[in-house]
Amino acid sequence: MDNRPIGVYDSGFGGLSVWRELCRLLPHESIIYLGDGKNCPYGGRSREEITNFAIEATERLVAEGVKMVVVGCNTATTAAISTLRSRWESMPIVGLEPAVKPACLTTESRRIAVLATAHSLRSDMFLSTTARYAEGIEVLKTVGEGFVDIVERGEESTEKAYEAVRSVVEPLLSEGIDKIVLGCTHYPFLRPHIERVVAGYGIDVIDSGEAVARRVEWLLKRYKIAARSDHKAEYRFISFADKSYRANLEARAKGIIEKLKTEI
Repeated sequence: MDNRPIGVYDSGFGGLSVWRELCRLLPHESIIYLGDGKNCPYGGRSREEITNFAIEATERLVAEGVKMVVVGCNTATTAAISTLRSRWESMPIVGLEPAVKPACLTTESRRIAVLATAHSLRSDMFLSTTARYAEGIEVLKTVGEGFVDIVERGEESTEKAYEAVRSVVEPLLSEGIDKIVLGCTHYPFLRPHIERVVAGYGIDVIDSGEAVARRVEWLLKRYKIAARSDHKAEYRFISFADKSYRANLEARAKGIIEKLKTEI
């Protein structure tokens, strides 16, 4: 048994969509969430920059005493996961990638769309995953322009956010797709808008949060570092941005926890 916290890292608020699934599946695990904030968004930055941000974040989480790191950011995963794992060989490090595999295995139309940042869509990881699972399947790659900024500003519940989503998703409706993969952890916070746009078209929306939580659960058991079943989980939030950003992180997380309580 190991009651040390799990570390979760993202460019900003987006990784809270992964944090939410970890809280739901692993209620006895403490978590330290690091939302960079200072350098967000990552989508238009170079691989070298993103890797340096990821190293700095992981170093901070390790200094905080975490037993595992979850890179809750698709862009950081594609740019830096190999580097992080080589630097911290003895510690489990979990990354994210768009849920292309389940989408390809379940598509009936043989056409799917992936919404992600420009960096993720051109990454070696995405291209290799697509090549492995999408044989005979057309994958439409679409950048969620402005999506990250909307979530970072806390505007995901606005009509402005809906219009931004509609402008990106609506052109896909005539393409014969039956799956939309959310390839950025910020995007699940816009999922209600995406589902509103695709309503009636028989299109499933898929993200990776639940699968990542199950992977973390499996690794905790494999490495024998799961928390005790009677351990009371604690959640902490840190950032490279200012105090107001951290306070916003805490407020958003509190809202997520309140919603989770209604599910019990």
